[in-house]
Amino acid sequence: MLEISEDGRTWVLSGPASSYAVHVTDRDELLHLHWGARIGLADAEALAVRPLPDYWAFESPLDGREEYPVEGGPRFARPALSVRTAERRGTEWSYEGHDAGDADGGDGGELRLRFRDGDLAVTLHYRMRYSADVVERWVTLENQGPDVEVLRADSATWTLPDRDTWRLSQLHGRWGAESRLTRSALTYGEKVIGSRRGHTSHQHLPWVALDTDATEERGEVYGCALGWSGSWRMAVAQLPDARVQITGGAGYDDSGLLMLGTGESYTTPVFAGLWSDGGFGGASRAWHAWQRTHVVPDADRDRPVLFNSWEATEFDISQEQQRALAERAAAMGVELFVVDDGWFGSRTSDRAGLGDWTPNPDRFPGGLKPLADHVHGLGMRFGIWVEPEMVNADSDLYRAHPDWVQYQSGRKRTEFRNQLVLNLAREDVQEYLWEQLDGLLSSAPIDYVKWDFNRCFSDAGWPDDSYPQRLWVDHVHALYALLDRLRAAHPGVAFESCSGGGGRIDLGVLGRTDQVWTSDNTDPLDRLAIQHGFSQIHPARVMAAWVTDSPNAMLSQRASSLRFRFVSAMAGVLGVGGDLTRWTPEELAEAREWVRLYKEIRPVVQRGDLYRLRPPEGGLSAVQYVLGDETVVLAWLQAQRYGEPVPALRLRGLDLAAAYECLETGEVHRGAVLAHHGLRVGLRGDLDAAVIRLRK
Repeated sequence: MLEISEDGRTWVLSGPASSYAVHVTDRDELLHLHWGARIGLADAEALAVRPLPDYWAFESPLDGREEYPVEGGPRFARPALSVRTAERRGTEWSYEGHDAGDADGGDGGELRLRFRDGDLAVTLHYRMRYSADVVERWVTLENQGPDVEVLRADSATWTLPDRDTWRLSQLHGRWGAESRLTRSALTYGEKVIGSRRGHTSHQHLPWVALDTDATEERGEVYGCALGWSGSWRMAVAQLPDARVQITGGAGYDDSGLLMLGTGESYTTPVFAGLWSDGGFGGASRAWHAWQRTHVVPDADRDRPVLFNSWEATEFDISQEQQRALAERAAAMGVELFVVDDGWFGSRTSDRAGLGDWTPNPDRFPGGLKPLADHVHGLGMRFGIWVEPEMVNADSDLYRAHPDWVQYQSGRKRTEFRNQLVLNLAREDVQEYLWEQLDGLLSSAPIDYVKWDFNRCFSDAGWPDDSYPQRLWVDHVHALYALLDRLRAAHPGVAFESCSGGGGRIDLGVLGRTDQVWTSDNTDPLDRLAIQHGFSQIHPARVMAAWVTDSPNAMLSQRASSLRFRFVSAMAGVLGVGGDLTRWTPEELAEAREWVRLYKEIRPVVQRGDLYRLRPPEGGLSAVQYVLGDETVVLAWLQAQRYGEPVPALRLRGLDLAAAYECLETGEVHRGAVLAHHGLRVGLRGDLDAAVIRLRK
């Protein structure tokens, strides 16, 4: 809902439980008024007449109160917008007016605030839907004059209310250890996180949350998440007067984002914000519901159980070998069979073949269609792995077009994993990839594409371009355009975002893919912490998780039971990635039962509300999903010492007055009993994980 004052200078956007309010003064200063529990227009107007503090010359009354700080004028806070022309630098804007309308599909209100500085028009966009407490914000710049260099154009600045102290939550990590949650006290100064690697990165997810004293299910939480799959930056600042602002957007440095010529425009990615008074869990459930409804394509369709060939075969693949794996996977109940790296060009190792997207004639003499037909005949869908943004120096593509990669003139071309990054900002590269991928998807009945990205930008140069640094932004725009074009041309094909695991997970890529690869680390114990962090912002519906061999060959070398591996992976989109030709008949039979059970609980896991019952900090950990009358609990016993009893799990989200039947034991308990006294899961040393189903 959008409310507007009679003078057209105060606005309130409201969702189910929260409101967001801004005001333009008579001096054309755009001030933040409120973000939090729901208020009305009269409340916002009362806030608007409160005077700004009367500081002496060394402080600005605007700092910490402006909705979108620009560079220049009476302000010292980090600017969200920094531009320059041949004559001057900075912005001195004036308010021109506003536009209001319905959000997409009539679900909520959308507000556009229009400002101008000479030939540069700046529009601040806001959208808040009736069904969600997420505020979506972005900015559009339009230039009608001489060239304007955009040094920095953040999507939004978020202003928090005055509190005595704040605590910052973030997700950090590295390859194989992504999305690890950390919380720390916010102190004076700035905390800056981001990526200067050209993609979202394994090191940080573009999300932060701030609270004062929240628990998992109680207290105020403010969260922000950026929808951008390239380099990015978020700065959380506690200013000298203790006020807190969060500024974020595309690009890491302020050395230049793009050049706007006459008649050109730039739209920033969406920077979304959420307020919740339901603690960290309530905030997560609100994020999840919003993404399933408004971000992820076809989120009402449950994702299938997949098998991926990588850990079973790596590059040593053949058509007959893949057929044998497919037959075992189908017998297990797998619904989607994916051929990973090694099917194309001269790709017998990671040293060659990237860029040549045609089937290897020795390995697949008839192309991919015979294998795809065989997989379909087994009752499964068929998928492949690609890495379109990369190229090996040992490839037909690179030999023909060495100028198509990112490089700095006169400098060595740095290789990671023996590959270079294609310059997707080039239109000829974009068209080549479209032709290759469209042709590939048209050549065989392919249902699924795992889209990988296995190195960061390092030599991000473009010697032939007048403004080469634009490739940092244009690469991402080209990626989005290519995915959009492929999805439109092949609507039956699902896409997974992968970047050596969780190196490209954000709201931008999730708007164009059906799921993401959470981490290359498939150790089931490590995955509990990775998945715990991931769940702070993203839903189980997009979180791919595999069962692989034991001991874990990829990283930990740790042995684990098949039960623990399956229950760990069943917390998201279940997949299998082990070498099934080495599994015993007993293991295959047990796996078949786990797959059958997952299919029963899949709607609840992928579409239900998540409750994190116990974090993966040692001992017992557990999560709970609730959808309608169905409840599913997944529990893991990580360690047990001194024979201590395993604690009961106090369930959440239940109807306290209703009776719930445990489908595993037949026992019936009141919701109030399960919430106050808990559910005994019966785990012990040789029974280290469990799935418990309850029905109202």
